[in-house]
Amino acid sequence: MADESIIQAERPAKRRPLRTIFWVLAAGFGLMFLLNVLFPDLDLSTEDRIALIRVEGVIMDSQTTVGELKRFSENPSVKAIVLRIDSPGGGVVPSQEIHDAVKRVRTKNNKTVIASMGSVAASGGYYIAAATDRIVANPGTLTGSIGVIMETANVEGLLQKIGIEGVVIKSGKFKDVGSPLRKMSEEERGLLQAVMDDVHKQFIEVVRKGRGKRLKETPELFSGLMWTGDQAVQLGLADGFGSVEYVAREVIKAEDIKDFTVKQSLADRLARQFGADVAESMAGAFARLRLR
Repeated sequence: MADESIIQAERPAKRRPLRTIFWVLAAGFGLMFLLNVLFPDLDLSTEDRIALIRVEGVIMDSQTTVGELKRFSENPSVKAIVLRIDSPGGGVVPSQEIHDAVKRVRTKNNKTVIASMGSVAASGGYYIAAATDRIVANPGTLTGSIGVIMETANVEGLLQKIGIEGVVIKSGKFKDVGSPLRKMSEEERGLLQAVMDDVHKQFIEVVRKGRGKRLKETPELFSGLMWTGDQAVQLGLADGFGSVEYVAREVIKAEDIKDFTVKQSLADRLARQFGADVAESMAGAFARLRLR
């Protein structure tokens, strides 16, 4: 009996080192997470690297991507930036803001920026890609769609059937232009079409300036048509084929980089995922002007 009591007393003592190791590891991971959230720019490495920025889903906000571009452009250890674009497009303004941020990285900070197209890099996604030094697609990538669209609905007839009358109080003749409560007049349609044409003109100018002599213009190029990656290369909308890993290897060779590290903060990844989910859930709720 004495021997058994001794054995029972020793068992908990054997588990203590395991508990200590567990709590040390948990505290370590917690500290790493906290540092990543509070100090996303913290970088103790002195090796050259490439920054990878993902532009995914519907482009509804530019803040995260513009912030990443600015931070990486000011980091001397980052020698080049790869933009992984997998987006069908989105808002005009956020696409323009990201496009302008890419241009600043190239001109002000003199850093190479290469676009790597995923499954879809169309409309606003291509608007961003046009600002980069080089565009690499896959043969099956869907890209192009160089056009602008605004959608609304006329529910006047439906409301009449169910006995509901839409009431609008406004100051200004065109304040309710595009209202779903009534039919759009030809004058209003003409005004909105002029807005669409002006934004489309801006889009075309961006593509022409970005692609330069590489662009092979055809009558359908700026008609809003979607192109495959193979067609995009033939039209000069893209420069070649390859995966994001291929792009990274090519940049490493060109910039004489010794190491390739995906440099992206955990806080940015979480913020981007949350923002993408919210944006996609709200997409299509209201009439909006967007690149698609």
